[in-house]
Amino acid sequence: MHWYEKLNQYFPIEEMKSKEHMETLLKERSDIYHKDEGPYHVLMYAELDKFVFIDYLFVSTQSRGQGLGHKLIEKLKRKGKPIILEVEPVNYEDSDTEKRLRFYKREGFEHAAAIGYERKSLATNEINKMEILYWAPHHESEEMIFEAMKKTYELIHTYKDEKFYGESYQPTEEVLTFQEESGSENILDNV
Repeated sequence: MHWYEKLNQYFPIEEMKSKEHMETLLKERSDIYHKDEGPYHVLMYAELDKFVFIDYLFVSTQSRGQGLGHKLIEKLKRKGKPIILEVEPVNYEDSDTEKRLRFYKREGFEHAAAIGYERKSLATNEINKMEILYWAPHHESEEMIFEAMKKTYELIHTYKDEKFYGESYQPTEEVLTFQEESGSENILDNV
């Protein structure tokens, strides 16, 4: 099965980039956008000077629990940069969202409580809320993570968006917010 089909079957439509968008990123942004693919996994990520952004991580159901996800995360951790990713908030009717958060918690990821992320899906026209998780090897601040997310949104998520989707995503300042003092509880503590 083609790598895009694996991702498309696993991730919700509102989170998926089009195949054309991802192939264009791999071709035109090959300096920062990468694919790591094997028989049982697909990892799409962007590596910039100061951080790594995991766009998609898929591990097939038949190979889960065998350490493959851990090995892929360890490979990225060896780069010595913060790792950032977006996840769906826990949906107790979808056990995958809970399992995903437990996995990232075991891998040492933290919830960026001060960062808000809400984007209208161009596929469904619905507001899609995501949580930002990060691994900070040098105790990087959430403010640094926020700046990295803004850069990711502008360089990756909205790259030629009008060409691929017929319209543009919202501007960065409408999608990403930062609250200095966040009283929200850590979602990873509840998993």
